[in-house]
Amino acid sequence: MKKQKTKTDLLLQSAKKIHMIGIGGSGMYPIAEIFHAQGYTLTGSDNNETDTLKKVRELGIPVVLGHFSDNVNGADAVIYSAAIQKDNPELVSAEKQGIPTIERSFALGFLTRNYSNVIGVCGTHGKTTVSSMITQILLTAKIDAGAVIGGRLPLIDGNGRAGDSGIMICEACEYVDTFLKLSPDTVVILNIDEDHMEYFKTLENLISSFTKFAGMAKQIIVNADDENSLKAVENFDNIIYYSTKNKKADYNARNIEYRSKNAGEFDLYKKDDYICRIHVTVPGEHNISNALCAAAAALNADAGKNAVITALREFKGAGRRFEILGQINGATVADDYAHHPKEIEVTLNAAKKMGYNRVIAVFQPFTYSRTKLHLDEFARVLSIADTAVITEIMGSREINTGDIHAKDLCEKTDNSIYCETFEDIEKYVKNNAKENDLIITLGCGDIYKTAKMILEQ
Repeated sequence: MKKQKTKTDLLLQSAKKIHMIGIGGSGMYPIAEIFHAQGYTLTGSDNNETDTLKKVRELGIPVVLGHFSDNVNGADAVIYSAAIQKDNPELVSAEKQGIPTIERSFALGFLTRNYSNVIGVCGTHGKTTVSSMITQILLTAKIDAGAVIGGRLPLIDGNGRAGDSGIMICEACEYVDTFLKLSPDTVVILNIDEDHMEYFKTLENLISSFTKFAGMAKQIIVNADDENSLKAVENFDNIIYYSTKNKKADYNARNIEYRSKNAGEFDLYKKDDYICRIHVTVPGEHNISNALCAAAAALNADAGKNAVITALREFKGAGRRFEILGQINGATVADDYAHHPKEIEVTLNAAKKMGYNRVIAVFQPFTYSRTKLHLDEFARVLSIADTAVITEIMGSREINTGDIHAKDLCEKTDNSIYCETFEDIEKYVKNNAKENDLIITLGCGDIYKTAKMILEQ
């Protein structure tokens, strides 16, 4: 069935030159890659110099550092990320010039309506990893899939690709109901935990939003081990269940074992029929579930079992997902996007089982509201590390009301130290890290820069 086009779709279909505000963001970069591959002329702007901006420039897309009114001149349309404020000079200039402005989720929705089979991967945790795994399996199976991923997939050396098979794997974020702008054919629900509560207010509202997203698809793949996910789909019957615990699930993992560095393997079953043995190279129990989900989604999209076996064995992780960056003085330096207590908990538990002498967690809290809401939980999970180094809260889209500070978290966290600046963190780690320690930076802001500073030193 042909997907109904919106007014925004028709506008973007006819546009030739697009300016993108915040082009270096994890949500903007992959759609920039696809628009570029589809022949659009792009320009971009962003506030901070990042590795992603270097990638954008390598594509031949001109980028201005800073937001200036004349950056939008000559554009047929302006796409902006959700983090851009209404008084941004480029948005103001576009409005004055009569240039249509489109929030990023609507642009992504347009792209999803250009594909016949969109696999929308949603959930509070694991979206990037599972989206990356599915993409890697399909490409290994010689299925030329499109993809929009929130982190860099080494196989494609990017976050997005256009593809030519009619299939798209799309990371679908629930923040401010962004995913409801998409047109999924298959919805994958990984888990539902309390997050973005400044918007959703209650867990019931959050679950209801996932229910709406699931209702947009022809088929749903859901984690039968997650209670809230099951609640979200309880009134649907077009469901494929996966589980690491329940052998009655449509796809289930049996005979799970863990090897060195906490990597795992399992037997993949469809109901009671054995399919193959899966070897997972990324660490942690959660990645067994992620790999199982990716296998189920890929097999459902007609990838063969050999592609599943090969791709998951060769998958080394997505960018900023327990990404090993290097070593310094015998200590390993890694970086992870974890910014919710549950994500930090599974990441640090995995790290503690990998055989390092000590785990030094370097955490940058993201947004004041999340830090305040989950303060005690953050303190509990950060205490899993042997040492927790906590830096300033990154406010991002929020204004600091002064009622929460990183020092409040530090006071509640065992074996913690507060460092105000990245330079302070670099000095602390340089003076305290020893051979066979793991130093892991955690957070969805720019804390990854600290890991690179440590390695450069």
